[in-house]
Amino acid sequence: MRAGVEQFDTDSYLDDVIPKPWGYEYRAYVDDYFDFWALHIESPHSTSMHVHPRKVTYLLCLSGQGVTSGLAKSVDVGVGTMLRIAPGAFHTTRSTGGEPLELIEVETPRNKFDLLRLEDGYSRVGAPYESDHRDAGRPMRAVRNRPHARIRPRSPDKRTEYSVRTGFDVFYRRAVGDMFYVPLCMSGAVHREVEILTNASDPRRPNTDTVYLAINRPERTEEPRP
Repeated sequence: MRAGVEQFDTDSYLDDVIPKPWGYEYRAYVDDYFDFWALHIESPHSTSMHVHPRKVTYLLCLSGQGVTSGLAKSVDVGVGTMLRIAPGAFHTTRSTGGEPLELIEVETPRNKFDLLRLEDGYSRVGAPYESDHRDAGRPMRAVRNRPHARIRPRSPDKRTEYSVRTGFDVFYRRAVGDMFYVPLCMSGAVHREVEILTNASDPRRPNTDTVYLAINRPERTEEPRP
């Protein structure tokens, strides 16, 4: 089994909702280097034990509880958790709480088909990435001043919002409900180290010369940074 390569011009169905045996996922933002996917994992289901041979992955938890496991150890996942998964590291995530586990998966370099499954409770070992899809509602939008970038401003269930913001804007106008700010900079893609900022309690200052993808849950009650 070989890991596939996404064809940017023809695999347009990836902009729809992708049903999974454990729930579903959808693309929130994409450009030539970064790919953001939202995962909705029903309890007590889990993803396969799988590996991305080429890309680094960050898992950001928006809601729910779960456990992410590798071949040797496991890590509890809860609201605000950030995990970095190196290329070639096998991993699986299980939803363990009373509500679905909702994650954002940040991937670089972009290639949704960079996937090999080692174990799976749904008989998908050796199978490529799913081709089934369903309409996500409104189509993704082009991002102004960012060539080849597309964004889904709001999730299909309308609970999560995504926006591209400058570091200057993030520093002075952190909004109620902001959970993560992910830098969309070339250095992160090249070095595979992405310095993700969290909400108003994060003491780190955003780089004013960097553009960020802001991930917001409007129903959350954190106070914005002064």
